[in-house]
Amino acid sequence: MSEKKAASFEDSLKRLEQLVNEMEGGELSLDQMITHFEEGTSLVEKCGKRLNEVEQRIEKLVKKDGKITSEPFEPQPES
Repeated sequence: MSEKKAASFEDSLKRLEQLVNEMEGGELSLDQMITHFEEGTSLVEKCGKRLNEVEQRIEKLVKKDGKITSEPFEPQPES
C-alpha cells in the first residue's frame, strides 16, 4: 500500500508540474487558468499532507542510544 501512496505522490507532482508549465505557456484562457489553479492548489495540499505524514513517521523511527526517540527531521542542505 505504501508503494501505491508513493506512486500517487509522484503522479501528483508530475501533474502539478504539467499544470504550471501550461499556465506559464500563456496560451490558456482565463477560465482554463482558473481551473488549472484550482487543481494545482488541491495537488499542493495533497502533497503537503503526504510529506507531513512521512515526516511524522521519520520522527517516530529515529533511534538514539538504543531507544526510539522523536527528533525533528531536518533535511540536509543541497550541495
